[in-house]
Amino acid sequence: MRPDYTLDPVQLLSEISTLLAKDFRLEWRQRAALGGLLLYVGSTVFVAFLSFSLRGGQPPAPAWNALFWVILLFAAVNAVAKGFMQESPGQRLYYYTLVRPQAVILAKMLYNALLLLAVALLGLLLYTVFLGNPIQNPTLFLANLVLGAVGFATTLTLVSGIAAKAGGNGATLMAVLGFPVMVPMLLLLIKVSKNALDGLDWSVSQGSVLTLVALNMIVASVSYVLFPFLWRG
Repeated sequence: MRPDYTLDPVQLLSEISTLLAKDFRLEWRQRAALGGLLLYVGSTVFVAFLSFSLRGGQPPAPAWNALFWVILLFAAVNAVAKGFMQESPGQRLYYYTLVRPQAVILAKMLYNALLLLAVALLGLLLYTVFLGNPIQNPTLFLANLVLGAVGFATTLTLVSGIAAKAGGNGATLMAVLGFPVMVPMLLLLIKVSKNALDGLDWSVSQGSVLTLVALNMIVASVSYVLFPFLWRG
């Protein structure tokens, strides 16, 4: 029997918390996947350090900024890709009988946002250790980092849900669909973080930050509305 899909905020929050706890337990049981993700971030930062050290110093601020976000983008794709595609059709059918589809997508987005934020902070720490820290406005940079983690999580979670329906070609489809969608957001993130590296005031980046907030809200809202149709597909 399917659950009653009428909107009940208390029941929805209960389902989200249950699904979120389930995802954390699964991640802890599959620590090898998390270790591989952290190893990817650490190894790419170390390779960048070796490359720039051979040239006799730290990278210039634009290169530091661009490389940081490229590493986070690929880490986000690897982290979020397994969200829906690691679940079998039988598991999805089982969830279908227990919880609302809105709870499933919101729980996945929240979990992926927390995971990507942790990876981003670790990446920033390693970046600071190996490649220096040219950030002059850390508050703006950290706020932009949070928006980036949430934006990557919301967008890629929906794309992962769509790609999971493709079966064996899901990973390829996610890459094809995900990167074009992420480019506008990535350009805004690089722009704001470059302003933070230059020490510019918040007012200079206000429009871009508000655009990022709006994009995150739009993607989350669209996912909330459309995922039930994908769920039943």
